[in-house]
Amino acid sequence: MKKDSGDANVEGARAAFSFIGAETRLDGTAIQTVGAKGYDGFAIAIVD
Repeated sequence: MKKDSGDANVEGARAAFSFIGAETRLDGTAIQTVGAKGYDGFAIAIVD
Protein backbone atom coordinates (compact mmCIF):
# COMPACT_ATOMS: atom_id res chain seq x y z
CA MET A 1 0.00 0.00 0.00
CA LYS A 2 1.15 3.49 -0.77
CA LYS A 3 1.64 5.67 2.31
CA ASP A 4 -0.23 8.60 0.77
CA SER A 5 -3.09 6.67 -0.84
CA GLY A 6 -5.97 8.91 0.24
CA ASP A 7 -8.39 6.10 -0.68
CA ALA A 8 -11.12 5.91 1.99
CA ASN A 9 -11.02 2.10 1.96
CA VAL A 10 -7.26 2.04 2.51
CA GLU A 11 -7.49 4.64 5.28
CA GLY A 12 -10.29 2.66 6.97
CA ALA A 13 -8.29 -0.57 6.85
CA ARG A 14 -5.24 1.20 8.27
CA ALA A 15 -7.33 2.66 11.09
CA ALA A 16 -8.76 -0.77 11.93
CA PHE A 17 -5.32 -2.40 11.94
CA SER A 18 -3.95 0.40 14.11
CA PHE A 19 -6.81 0.00 16.56
CA ILE A 20 -6.31 -3.77 16.81
CA GLY A 21 -2.56 -3.29 17.25
CA ALA A 22 -2.91 -0.63 19.94
CA GLU A 23 -5.66 -2.29 21.99
CA THR A 24 -3.93 -4.38 24.65
CA ARG A 25 -7.00 -6.60 25.16
CA LEU A 26 -6.93 -7.77 21.54
CA ASP A 27 -4.76 -10.36 19.87
CA GLY A 28 -5.18 -10.17 16.10
CA THR A 29 -3.81 -10.79 12.67
CA ALA A 30 -4.51 -9.80 9.08
CA ILE A 31 -4.44 -12.33 6.28
CA GLN A 32 -4.01 -11.27 2.68
CA THR A 33 -5.72 -13.40 0.05
CA VAL A 34 -5.58 -13.15 -3.72
CA GLY A 35 -8.60 -13.87 -5.86
CA ALA A 36 -10.31 -12.54 -8.95
CA LYS A 37 -9.72 -8.92 -7.84
CA GLY A 38 -6.01 -9.54 -7.48
CA TYR A 39 -6.14 -8.45 -3.84
CA ASP A 40 -8.32 -9.09 -0.83
CA GLY A 41 -8.00 -10.18 2.75
CA PHE A 42 -9.46 -10.14 6.21
CA ALA A 43 -8.51 -9.41 9.79
CA ILE A 44 -9.48 -11.36 12.86
CA ALA A 45 -9.02 -10.46 16.51
CA ILE A 46 -9.91 -12.10 19.79
CA VAL A 47 -10.38 -10.45 23.16
CA ASP A 48 -7.77 -11.73 25.57
